[in-house]
Amino acid sequence: MDGQWFRRFGDPEPDALKLICFPHAGGAASAYQPLSRRLRPHVEVLAVQYPGRQDRRLETPVADIGELAAVIAGKLADGATAAPLAFFGHSMGALVAYETARLLEERGAPVPRRLFLSARGAPGPRRSPHDVLPDDEAILAAVRRLGGTGVALFDDPELVAMVLPALRADYAALAAYSWTPREPLHMPVTVLCGDADPVVSVEEAAGWRAFTRAATEVRVFPGGHFYADQRLDDVAEVVLRGVRSVSAARAGNGACHDRTPVSDVRG
Repeated sequence: MDGQWFRRFGDPEPDALKLICFPHAGGAASAYQPLSRRLRPHVEVLAVQYPGRQDRRLETPVADIGELAAVIAGKLADGATAAPLAFFGHSMGALVAYETARLLEERGAPVPRRLFLSARGAPGPRRSPHDVLPDDEAILAAVRRLGGTGVALFDDPELVAMVLPALRADYAALAAYSWTPREPLHMPVTVLCGDADPVVSVEEAAGWRAFTRAATEVRVFPGGHFYADQRLDDVAEVVLRGVRSVSAARAGNGACHDRTPVSDVRG
């Protein structure tokens, strides 16, 4: 796969399922390095590095969810291998993961075996007010409100100046995102969220069940928007169980395209 767009954190695992990970607004591929360590060697993480951050900081960020998804879908289709794929997207990354999967399915390209959509409500006809922010001050206030282990970095003016271009572009992309009703996907979905997330309720996250004809599971963890910072081992276990369940269903010719009730698992 294109090394500019997809980053791995260790030697390749040729036979392992590839988990394509999509970062949150302002985030970078390195956010998924801890998850990668917990999933190897059974699952290999390939984290998307969006333009405009870290070693791509001199590139112009992409301020359009659909455009970003189209580029990523094209890269995945061009670099397709025999290894199976799954997607994991957190916050803004959940939207990019969903749009990328939708494009791959529409094009008849290899699609992920499962979508893991984290800390994001399902899209609808109205934009989330948390996505429409008027200026840099509002963006930085929103980032601080969301918390996370890296929030202290935003007290350093030099670091703020480095990350603001990517944050501006990402929030512009969120504000402009317009979901158009389409046919549901045909892949199972696992929804993950924190029970104290200040911008995404459990009910909003569970709305993703309408976006697939396959099974949907909802996993609710103690914590806020970045709940996984404290529950990373649990998140890794959810990923492993999710990809193994799909593999087992396929091996046994199980029907994974039939809707099953949402499972709201807390803990």
